Amino acid sequence: LCFYGYQFVKEKYLLEPPVYAEVVGRRGENVTLPCILKNKPDHYKVKWTKLEPGHVGPENIVMISNAHAFRRHGRLGPRASLRRAHNMDASLQLGGLQLRDGGRYRCELINDIDDESVVVTLRIEGVVFPYQSHKGRYRMTFHEAQVACEEQDGTLASYEQLYRAWTEGLDWCKAGWLQDGSVRYPIISPRPACGAQRHPGIRSYAPKDKNRDRFDAFCFTSLTAGSVFYIPGAFSLEQAGRACGRRAAQLALVGQLYAAWHFRGYDRCDGGWLRDGSVRFPIGTPRARCGGIPESGVRSFGFPDNTSHLYGAYCYR
Repeated sequence: LCFYGYQFVKEKYLLEPPVYAEVVGRRGENVTLPCILKNKPDHYKVKWTKLEPGHVGPENIVMISNAHAFRRHGRLGPRASLRRAHNMDASLQLGGLQLRDGGRYRCELINDIDDESVVVTLRIEGVVFPYQSHKGRYRMTFHEAQVACEEQDGTLASYEQLYRAWTEGLDWCKAGWLQDGSVRYPIISPRPACGAQRHPGIRSYAPKDKNRDRFDAFCFTSLTAGSVFYIPGAFSLEQAGRACGRRAAQLALVGQLYAAWHFRGYDRCDGGWLRDGSVRFPIGTPRARCGGIPESGVRSFGFPDNTSHLYGAYCYR
């Protein structure tokens, strides 16, 4: 706006860009999402909202505050607070991070004239793992894939999480559901059986029906509070469960084994039962007699007959 030769610029109250555009945390940890005021209007509110892709319905408000008090809202509210390191600090603190807390958060200053906002991304540090039903390849609808990931101590991975896993070496020639309802798969080494494209990348299928189409799943998990350990033996699945129980533990979930491999460098060249009836083993240092694959990872023997096939047990406590 111009007035008698002078140019008036609307005053900005929020520090933009934010101190950190991305904050990284692990499950169970506490994080702070920064939002700093450069100046305070006479009357204002600060509203923190989690931005959900494709969300329909009321916005996912986490907290609304002013200079004197704040009110928590929704699923995240009980774990949310304001840092208030100084009188210009509107940063949001989240405690006890959960897998589905990752995403984009908006800090919005509302002053009844012109609203402002900044967006901060919270990235949960973790690992993506492909998951297939015990019934075989491509047997899960979107909703069944959601449940399957949750049963294995995970959530359906987001596209961003799959993309990061691809940049870190995930190469998987089977399509799986993602959190946004899309179906994709990551390819590092292009080959005829994995699409016609000659370049590495994230392959994408056309839009699919969440209730009718069936694929595998890409799950995401993060650090766990407990630990995974191996009991050697020749057990059926039932016997493996009892062996873990004698150590005050349970058979490990797939996500727990992946977390142990990814975060703690767990390396064991012995096939063992997991709670879903699959047999797997984690390899941190590849070697010829441990699967013959040059990359580290969690190897799978699939879902063998759980009474006639005998393996050790991976337990979680």
